[in-house]
Parts: sequence; structure tokens; C-alpha cells
Amino acid sequence: MDSIEVRTQLFNEKSRELREEFSQLILDFREDLWKYCRYLTGSPWDGEDLFQETLLKAYGGFYQVWHPVNPKSYMYRVATNTWIDHCRKEKRIVGTLEEGNEPGEEFSDNLDLEQALEHLVHLFTPRQVAVFLLVQVFKFKAEEVASIVKTTRGAIYATVRRMENKLRKQDETPKKTDYNAARGTKEKVIQTYIKAMNDGDLDTLFQLISDHLHNEASLGFQEFSKGDVRKGSMQHGLPGYHAEEHWLWGKQVIIIVADSEEGSLIHDIQYQEVENGKIVFHRSFYFRKEFIVAAANELGMKPQLNKFPIGWDKK
Repeated sequence: MDSIEVRTQLFNEKSRELREEFSQLILDFREDLWKYCRYLTGSPWDGEDLFQETLLKAYGGFYQVWHPVNPKSYMYRVATNTWIDHCRKEKRIVGTLEEGNEPGEEFSDNLDLEQALEHLVHLFTPRQVAVFLLVQVFKFKAEEVASIVKTTRGAIYATVRRMENKLRKQDETPKKTDYNAARGTKEKVIQTYIKAMNDGDLDTLFQLISDHLHNEASLGFQEFSKGDVRKGSMQHGLPGYHAEEHWLWGKQVIIIVADSEEGSLIHDIQYQEVENGKIVFHRSFYFRKEFIVAAANELGMKPQLNKFPIGWDKK
């Protein structure tokens, strides 16, 4: 290998070591952070994207933090600011947080939070939603929230009081979408892909893949061509698990199921984009514990927690 390849390899190895240290640093609140992203965006899919972007931004930005910082507050700050920036780019009104005459006392727990979460993104601006979630769901103190969303402590108290009052006036809970009713004709390519997976037919599977496939295993690895897949993730063939189609939070996905003594376990969740009869984008959530656990609860299944090279059951 030439000097550039050697330096690149060493840099990759150091990056992986640092990523593992970073993962351990945030381990205690990763699941809650994922839930925050989900509630903040109002969608598990958008929340998953925000969660991943938050991890990447926070990991890449830690070198700029010169003084010791609470990693939990730091991560929630990155998630909040990232989402608000997205909303601004989409020309959404992110809102202002006004102070009022409300007393600065600790917040009560006399509101039905589960019902309130159904209303948040429909009734309030992104900044208001962030304040409510941070205070009422994730139990940050008012001064911490004021720092995260860039406002005053008085504005936090006043905002939450106004939101509580408005939420109590909501008489009806929005109806959840019946995603199963949305089942329609499956694309021929995806059906052929599923059959190839279940038959262990690697040749057919590669016939379906674009030469310029983008294969993304979120927060795990990325491959950018059919050749990369042959030499990388598929070099040992197909895993031998069963693939089946499901509707998950409004999106048609493929669930890879592993049989075990506990019954059927979710091994992976995938979706593909197809153009001109070829799979041009393949996304896997194999490495995404919080996402797979939430999906398993939604589908009434169990997640596979012990799988190579990760052992979620031990963490």
C-alpha cells in the first residue's frame, strides 16, 4: 500500500476506536435521545434521521468543546438545534418564546403525557415542542432547557404553562393511521428481491442491483457500488434468514426474521429505492438498536439483541 492508503487505514482504525468510546459515553441516554427525536419530529422515520444526524454532528463537533460539558445536555442541544435548522430551511415558523406572569415553580405531572404527545407537532411550533418535551417528558430543569433552546428561564415556565392549558382543551385525540389498509400491489423488483433472499439466490439478487448502488447500513458502514457489495457485505453470501414485507409507520419495508428458541426475532429492517428496474438505494437498520426495538414493539415482535458483531443483550 502507498502512504495515502496506509494513512487512510490508520485514520479509519482510530475513528472506529473513538466512535466506540463515544458510544459508551452516551450509552445511558441513547434510547431516550432517540425517543426525543421521534417526538420532536412527530415521525419515527424523521426521528431516526434526526437521531443519526445528531450522533454524527455531535461526534464530529466534540473537538470544538474546550471545557468539560454534560454529554446528555450537549446531545439534546445538538438534536434540538439540528431540527430547528431543518425547519427554518423548510420555511416553517419556528416560533418565539415569550415570558409571562406565570410563577417560577417546579412543573407538575398532572397532564396525560401520552395523550399530549399525540397533539404536540400539530398544535405548536418546533421550539415550543422542544421545550415541552425537554421539561415534561425528559425532565430537564428550566435553566438547562433555556440554555438548550436559547431563551430565558422565565420563557420556559411561561411556555410550558400556556401549552399545558391549550392541551387540556383538546377533546379529541388524533386518529392513528391504519397503515395495514395501505397495502397495495408490490413492486415486481421488490418481490423478486424478497424471493431471492429467501431462496438464497445471490445471482438473482445481484441482477436486481444497480452497478452504482448506494448501500447504507445506518451508523455501521456504506458501500457505493455493486462491486463494493460483492467484496464487502455480501462476500460470504446471503445470511440465510427469512425476508417478509411489512408496513411500518407508513412505509413499506422488508423485515429480516431470524428463528430462535424465543420464536421469530427481527434481525434487520430494510427498504429500497428502485429506478429503471434496478435497486439504486438500499438502507439497512441492522446496527440501529433503538430503531429496531421500537419497530419490534410496533409490529408485536421481538428484536434480535445478540447478533454478530454486536451484542445488545450485554449492554
